[in-house]
Amino acid sequence: MRVRPLRHALVAVGLGVAWATGAAAHPHLWVTAESTVVYDRGAFTGLHHKWTFDELYAAVAIEGLDKNKDGKYDREELAELAKVNVEGLKDFAYFTFPKLAGQDLKFGEVTDYWLEHKDGVLSMHFTLPFAQPVLVDAKGLTFSIQDPTFYIAFELAKTDPVRLGAGAPKDCKIRIGEPGRGPGNASGLGESATAQLGAFGISASKTIAIDCNGS
Repeated sequence: MRVRPLRHALVAVGLGVAWATGAAAHPHLWVTAESTVVYDRGAFTGLHHKWTFDELYAAVAIEGLDKNKDGKYDREELAELAKVNVEGLKDFAYFTFPKLAGQDLKFGEVTDYWLEHKDGVLSMHFTLPFAQPVLVDAKGLTFSIQDPTFYIAFELAKTDPVRLGAGAPKDCKIRIGEPGRGPGNASGLGESATAQLGAFGISASKTIAIDCNGS
């Protein structure tokens, strides 16, 4: 069986070195992101992502994976591809950059990952637990989803892209703000990089803030 993982694109990211030269790369893979900030017993404990891939990647990735030839791709048939993708993403910090009061947060081991193929659309679900829970009254919890090389173009879903998990206090709010900053991109997205992304119909990555303090 041939498995065409997202990792192939990720390896290309690592070899491209476009960001090291200060030049934005041409996007080769498009991902629409939706996220849930997981809540449990007075703290935010991680992020659950749903990433929906562009049609071209989806068609190539699932080729040959319909084991029972029924024209459908169930979770079991896509399990190996999901595993390979998650393992590859680890090398790139899952393209997810959380911070608390400006300090980087670490993740534990990824959990609850699977691929879903529905109506011709391929999506990957996975949960990134924080290494340490973040109390709801802590200030400055933010995250962004981005590829600093621009090889993979991430864009937030147009409708309800970020949610708070079940049980989160009702006074907590999600705020989506200015372009985020990833490693190797200390000054954020410059005007040139933003313009190049715009040429492909892509908006710059946004910083997502969780505010439970009314600030």
